[in-house]
Amino acid sequence: MSPRLIHLNGPPGIGKSTLAALWADRHPGTLNLDMDALHGLVGGWRDEDGRMHDIVRPLGLAMAATHLAGGRDVVMPQLLAKVSELEKFEKVAADNGATFVEVVLLADKHESLDRFRRRVVDSDWDAHNRALVARLGGATFLAELYDRLQEVVEARPDALVVDSAPGAVEATYAAVERVMPGQARS
Repeated sequence: MSPRLIHLNGPPGIGKSTLAALWADRHPGTLNLDMDALHGLVGGWRDEDGRMHDIVRPLGLAMAATHLAGGRDVVMPQLLAKVSELEKFEKVAADNGATFVEVVLLADKHESLDRFRRRVVDSDWDAHNRALVARLGGATFLAELYDRLQEVVEARPDALVVDSAPGAVEATYAAVERVMPGQARS
């Protein structure tokens, strides 16, 4: 079976990173390519210009390519609300003989916005991200991101949509497993 690049997409605070960590833990050899964790590895990541994605995304693409080329799975928790960004990761999967699996974790808009508001700030990245969202417009910005993500889902008929209920980590994880093609792989 070919390796998989499993992209966990969804609004901020929906549980992508939590589920990716569980997935990697339960599937030995899987790279948990948490793009948010990569930010802290690059000097100047706290700069307010918001351009760090221009540095981190190519690093993520290269890391995914290397791991997939070795025949191993990658799980990537990252909000991508532009089809063009998704297509870059989809191409890396194809170029390395891997299957691209797109899972979108969703709740309704109100719940999604509230989940970000309730999310515990327990790292420098969390604090930085919360401040960045506030600078970009807070709830209005998050609502626009949610709408853009919905447009991406509509444009990507192969995306697997999974309901993410608050506090239901194991149930959401089980739902992701149920929709995942290639279940026999570990």
